[in-house]
This record gives sequence, structure tokens and C-alpha cells, in this order.
Amino acid sequence: MKQYYYQFFLLRSRVHSTLKGAAKEVRRFIEDEEGVGVIEVVLILVVLIGLVAVFKTQINQLLTKIFNSIGTLSDDIL
Repeated sequence: MKQYYYQFFLLRSRVHSTLKGAAKEVRRFIEDEEGVGVIEVVLILVVLIGLVAVFKTQINQLLTKIFNSIGTLSDDIL
């Protein structure tokens, strides 16, 4: 019976230390200011997506011309 109490005590102490460590990591994550970089990246992506949406036809025409030129030049080489 003593063995079960001892195992229970070890398990309880391991769980307690794990939860305590997890709480420290959560607190460190919340207090960390590097998350501001993520917000900046998201805002830059939103602006880029907006620019692509606005200039979609011009980008499409430009890419079509570029790929047609590549196709013509590769046909000339072969």
C-alpha cells in the first residue's frame, strides 16, 4: 500500500511541476513583445493582397507578355 502512495506522490509532484512550468511559459509568451512582429507581417500581407486585387488586370497582362516572350525565345533557340 505504501508503494501506491509513493507512486501517487511522485506522479502528483511531476504533474504539479509540469503545470507550473507550463504556466511560466504562458506568462512569458503573453509578456513577450515579439508578437508585435507577427502583427506587422500580417498587416504587410493585407496591403500586398489589396495591391494585387487592385492591379490584377495589369499584373495579368504583364505576366502574359513575359511568358509569351519566354515561349517565343525558347522556340527560337530550339
